[in-house]
Amino acid sequence: MILAAGRGERMRPLTDACPKPLLQAGGKALIVWHIERLRDAGFTDIAINHAHLGAMIEAALGDGSAFGVRIRYSPEAEALETAGGIRQALPLLGDAPFLVVNGDVFCDADLAALRERGATLSADGDLAHLLMVQNPEHHPDGDFRLADGRLHRDGEPRLTFSGIGIYHPVLFAGIAAGTRAALGPLLRTAMDAGRVGGAAHAGYWLDVGTPARLAELDARLRPAGT
Repeated sequence: MILAAGRGERMRPLTDACPKPLLQAGGKALIVWHIERLRDAGFTDIAINHAHLGAMIEAALGDGSAFGVRIRYSPEAEALETAGGIRQALPLLGDAPFLVVNGDVFCDADLAALRERGATLSADGDLAHLLMVQNPEHHPDGDFRLADGRLHRDGEPRLTFSGIGIYHPVLFAGIAAGTRAALGPLLRTAMDAGRVGGAAHAGYWLDVGTPARLAELDARLRPAGT
Protein backbone atom coordinates (compact mmCIF):
# COMPACT_ATOMS: atom_id res chain seq x y z
CA MET A 1 0.00 0.00 0.00
CA ILE A 2 1.18 3.52 -0.81
CA LEU A 3 -0.15 6.23 1.50
CA ALA A 4 -1.13 9.18 -0.68
CA ALA A 5 -3.98 10.93 1.15
CA GLY A 6 -2.05 13.77 2.79
CA ARG A 7 -2.84 17.37 1.95
CA GLY A 8 0.81 18.40 1.68
CA GLU A 9 0.47 21.61 3.69
CA ARG A 10 4.24 22.09 3.97
CA MET A 11 4.50 21.80 0.19
CA ARG A 12 2.10 24.65 -0.56
CA PRO A 13 1.69 26.35 -2.95
CA LEU A 14 2.96 23.39 -5.03
CA THR A 15 0.15 21.18 -3.72
CA ASP A 16 -2.69 23.66 -4.21
CA ALA A 17 -3.34 22.35 -7.70
CA CYS A 18 -1.37 19.08 -7.67
CA PRO A 19 -1.53 16.23 -5.12
CA LYS A 20 1.82 15.76 -3.43
CA PRO A 21 2.37 12.21 -4.79
CA LEU A 22 2.32 13.61 -8.34
CA LEU A 23 5.01 16.22 -7.70
CA GLN A 24 8.05 15.40 -9.80
CA ALA A 25 11.65 14.62 -8.90
CA GLY A 26 14.18 13.38 -11.42
CA GLY A 27 11.61 13.57 -14.18
CA LYS A 28 9.05 11.28 -12.52
CA ALA A 29 6.20 11.70 -10.08
CA LEU A 30 7.15 10.72 -6.54
CA ILE A 31 4.54 7.98 -6.51
CA VAL A 32 5.83 6.51 -9.77
CA TRP A 33 9.25 5.97 -8.18
CA HIS A 34 7.47 3.96 -5.47
CA ILE A 35 5.41 1.93 -7.92
CA GLU A 36 8.44 1.00 -10.00
CA ARG A 37 10.52 0.02 -6.99
CA LEU A 38 7.68 -2.07 -5.58
CA ARG A 39 7.24 -3.80 -8.93
CA ASP A 40 10.95 -4.52 -9.19
CA ALA A 41 10.83 -6.04 -5.69
CA GLY A 42 8.11 -8.48 -6.73
CA PHE A 43 4.97 -6.68 -5.63
CA THR A 44 2.23 -7.01 -8.25
CA ASP A 45 -0.84 -5.67 -6.40
CA ILE A 46 -0.77 -2.16 -4.97
CA ALA A 47 -3.43 -0.27 -3.03
CA ILE A 48 -3.31 3.53 -2.95
CA ASN A 49 -5.42 5.71 -0.67
CA HIS A 50 -6.13 9.30 -1.60
CA ALA A 51 -8.15 12.32 -0.52
CA HIS A 52 -6.90 15.74 -1.70
CA LEU A 53 -7.21 15.90 -5.52
CA GLY A 54 -7.42 12.11 -5.55
CA ALA A 55 -9.07 11.97 -8.97
CA MET A 56 -5.86 13.35 -10.45
CA ILE A 57 -3.90 10.44 -8.95
CA GLU A 58 -6.29 7.89 -10.44
CA ALA A 59 -6.19 9.64 -13.82
CA ALA A 60 -2.39 9.69 -13.84
CA LEU A 61 -1.83 6.08 -12.76
CA GLY A 62 -4.90 4.26 -14.04
CA ASP A 63 -5.13 0.56 -13.26
CA GLY A 64 -1.35 0.20 -13.08
CA SER A 65 -0.99 -1.81 -16.29
CA ALA A 66 1.35 0.82 -17.73
CA PHE A 67 3.75 0.02 -14.88
CA GLY A 68 3.29 -3.75 -14.90
CA VAL A 69 1.24 -3.89 -11.69
CA ARG A 70 -2.40 -3.84 -10.64
CA ILE A 71 -3.47 -0.70 -8.76
CA ARG A 72 -6.65 -0.37 -6.75
CA TYR A 73 -7.74 2.74 -4.91
CA SER A 74 -9.14 3.51 -1.47
CA PRO A 75 -10.67 7.01 -1.69
CA GLU A 76 -11.24 9.00 1.50
CA ALA A 77 -13.69 11.89 1.68
CA GLU A 78 -11.44 13.32 4.40
CA ALA A 79 -7.96 12.04 5.13
CA LEU A 80 -8.26 9.34 7.81
CA GLU A 81 -4.63 9.54 9.02
CA THR A 82 -2.28 6.60 8.64
CA ALA A 83 -3.98 3.87 10.68
CA GLY A 84 -7.46 4.95 9.62
CA GLY A 85 -6.42 4.93 5.97
CA ILE A 86 -4.90 1.48 6.26
CA ARG A 87 -7.98 0.16 8.05
CA GLN A 88 -10.25 1.51 5.33
CA ALA A 89 -8.11 -0.23 2.69
CA LEU A 90 -8.00 -3.63 4.42
CA PRO A 91 -10.56 -5.16 2.01
CA LEU A 92 -8.02 -4.49 -0.76
CA LEU A 93 -5.07 -5.82 1.23
CA GLY A 94 -6.30 -9.25 2.29
CA ASP A 95 -5.55 -11.35 5.36
CA ALA A 96 -1.77 -11.69 4.98
CA PRO A 97 0.91 -9.21 6.14
CA PHE A 98 1.42 -6.29 3.75
CA LEU A 99 3.99 -3.57 3.11
CA VAL A 100 3.06 0.09 3.54
CA VAL A 101 5.12 2.97 2.14
CA ASN A 102 4.54 6.64 2.89
CA GLY A 103 4.06 8.43 -0.42
CA ASP A 104 6.22 11.36 0.68
CA VAL A 105 9.49 9.57 1.44
CA PHE A 106 12.24 8.38 -0.87
CA CYS A 107 14.38 5.44 0.19
CA ASP A 108 16.75 2.98 -1.49
CA ALA A 109 15.94 0.14 0.94
CA ASP A 110 15.77 -3.46 -0.27
CA LEU A 111 12.00 -3.87 -0.56
CA ALA A 112 12.35 -7.49 -1.67
CA ALA A 113 14.05 -8.32 1.64
CA LEU A 114 11.23 -6.57 3.51
CA ARG A 115 8.74 -8.62 1.51
CA GLU A 116 10.39 -11.80 2.77
CA ARG A 117 10.43 -10.43 6.33
CA GLY A 118 6.65 -10.09 6.15
CA ALA A 119 6.30 -13.87 6.16
CA THR A 120 7.41 -13.89 9.81
CA LEU A 121 4.49 -11.76 11.04
CA SER A 122 1.47 -13.55 12.46
CA ALA A 123 -1.78 -12.91 14.31
CA ASP A 124 -0.29 -14.30 17.53
CA GLY A 125 3.27 -13.06 17.02
CA ASP A 126 4.82 -9.86 15.67
CA LEU A 127 2.21 -7.48 14.27
CA ALA A 128 4.65 -5.04 12.67
CA HIS A 129 8.20 -4.68 11.41
CA LEU A 130 9.45 -1.12 10.83
CA LEU A 131 12.37 0.23 8.87
CA MET A 132 14.25 2.82 10.93
CA VAL A 133 16.73 5.49 9.86
CA GLN A 134 19.13 7.91 11.50
CA ASN A 135 17.42 11.02 12.84
CA PRO A 136 17.28 13.82 10.25
CA GLU A 137 17.90 17.45 11.19
CA HIS A 138 14.18 18.23 11.24
CA HIS A 139 13.44 15.31 13.62
CA PRO A 140 16.46 15.13 15.95
CA ASP A 141 14.78 13.28 18.82
CA GLY A 142 13.72 10.27 16.76
CA ASP A 143 10.73 8.02 17.39
CA PHE A 144 11.64 4.65 18.93
CA ARG A 145 14.58 2.72 20.36
CA LEU A 146 15.85 -0.25 18.36
CA ALA A 147 17.63 -2.98 20.33
CA ASP A 148 18.39 -6.50 19.14
CA GLY A 149 15.83 -6.28 16.38
CA ARG A 150 13.03 -5.13 18.69
CA LEU A 151 11.43 -1.69 18.88
CA HIS A 152 10.62 0.07 22.15
CA ARG A 153 8.72 3.27 22.82
CA ASP A 154 11.20 4.42 25.48
CA GLY A 155 14.94 4.55 25.92
CA GLU A 156 17.99 5.83 24.05
CA PRO A 157 19.36 6.04 21.46
CA ARG A 158 16.30 6.64 19.35
CA LEU A 159 15.91 6.29 15.60
CA THR A 160 13.34 7.75 13.21
CA PHE A 161 10.60 5.67 11.61
CA SER A 162 11.21 5.77 7.87
CA GLY A 163 7.54 5.56 6.90
CA ILE A 164 8.12 2.06 5.51
CA GLY A 165 6.80 -0.92 7.44
CA ILE A 166 5.16 -4.33 7.23
CA TYR A 167 1.95 -4.93 9.16
CA HIS A 168 -0.36 -7.78 10.02
CA PRO A 169 -4.02 -6.82 9.50
CA VAL A 170 -4.80 -7.83 13.11
CA LEU A 171 -2.98 -4.65 14.22
CA PHE A 172 -5.90 -2.60 12.83
CA ALA A 173 -8.75 -4.85 13.98
CA GLY A 174 -9.88 -2.44 16.70
CA ILE A 175 -10.49 0.47 14.31
CA ALA A 176 -13.90 0.94 12.71
CA ALA A 177 -13.80 1.51 8.95
CA GLY A 178 -14.03 5.19 8.09
CA THR A 179 -12.59 6.31 11.45
CA ARG A 180 -9.67 8.73 11.72
CA ALA A 181 -6.85 7.03 13.60
CA ALA A 182 -3.13 7.64 14.00
CA LEU A 183 -0.61 4.82 13.67
CA GLY A 184 1.61 5.80 16.60
CA PRO A 185 -0.70 4.70 19.43
CA LEU A 186 -1.25 1.28 17.81
CA LEU A 187 2.48 0.75 17.42
CA ARG A 188 3.30 1.81 20.97
CA THR A 189 0.68 -0.57 22.39
CA ALA A 190 2.10 -3.41 20.28
CA MET A 191 5.65 -2.49 21.35
CA ASP A 192 4.64 -2.71 25.00
CA ALA A 193 3.46 -6.25 24.26
CA GLY A 194 6.80 -7.08 22.58
CA ARG A 195 5.21 -7.51 19.16
CA VAL A 196 7.07 -5.03 16.96
CA GLY A 197 10.36 -5.78 15.26
CA GLY A 198 12.59 -3.41 13.37
CA ALA A 199 15.77 -2.91 11.40
CA ALA A 200 18.01 0.08 10.70
CA HIS A 201 18.56 1.25 7.14
CA ALA A 202 21.97 2.76 6.48
CA GLY A 203 21.36 3.87 2.91
CA TYR A 204 19.65 6.90 1.44
CA TRP A 205 16.36 8.15 2.88
CA LEU A 206 14.61 11.49 2.60
CA ASP A 207 11.34 12.82 3.95
CA VAL A 208 10.21 14.80 0.90
CA GLY A 209 8.08 17.13 2.97
CA THR A 210 9.10 20.60 1.82
CA PRO A 211 9.89 22.31 -1.50
CA ALA A 212 13.56 22.49 -0.49
CA ARG A 213 13.75 18.72 0.09
CA LEU A 214 11.91 18.07 -3.16
CA ALA A 215 14.55 20.16 -4.93
CA GLU A 216 17.28 18.19 -3.12
CA LEU A 217 15.80 14.90 -4.33
CA ASP A 218 15.34 16.23 -7.85
CA ALA A 219 19.01 17.20 -8.02
CA ARG A 220 20.04 13.76 -6.74
CA LEU A 221 17.91 11.83 -9.24
CA ARG A 222 18.58 13.86 -12.37
CA PRO A 223 21.38 12.60 -14.63
CA ALA A 224 24.48 14.77 -14.60
CA GLY A 225 24.22 17.78 -16.86
CA THR A 226 20.40 17.90 -17.03
